[in-house]
Amino acid sequence: MMLKKELESGKRVPVNEQLYKKYFVVKTTPVRGAHVSVNEDVVKAAKRYYGYFALVSNETMNSTTALEIYRNKDVVEKAFGNLKERLNFRRTLVSSEQSLEGKLFVEFIALIYLSYLKKQMSTQNLFKDYTMQGLLDQLDVIECFESPGQALRVGELLEAKETLCKTRS
Repeated sequence: MMLKKELESGKRVPVNEQLYKKYFVVKTTPVRGAHVSVNEDVVKAAKRYYGYFALVSNETMNSTTALEIYRNKDVVEKAFGNLKERLNFRRTLVSSEQSLEGKLFVEFIALIYLSYLKKQMSTQNLFKDYTMQGLLDQLDVIECFESPGQALRVGELLEAKETLCKTRS
């Protein structure tokens, strides 16, 4: 409706030109001026994919915070999927309670790293170039060797991975 009012008043906003062309048919006559009609088929097709959802919480927060927390839930679910698949946590395969606690601790630390990585990807705007899985796959092949009494040796890094590690840290 806002776009239609802009067209009818003759006060077009240059940023909206593509939307005008897509959603409206404008006929101009010298006597009557501009007649604006809505392209109903295009609007109906666009509305087909619109939707609503509600988030219910017992906490008081603004909508942006609630949506961010909801979306981060997906990261946790995928992280548990990573634990099961990448870190072989589907079956614990331990022989003592102490071993189980140690394995759980390592898995917990891995989830913290995944959460940190997701936050860094957001702040460094890496999601436009990588998915979380894609970035993990890029970093997965970096090898590091440590021998007692010797300096840490890092395996060969390709230029793209080296740049990724240096510029984003």
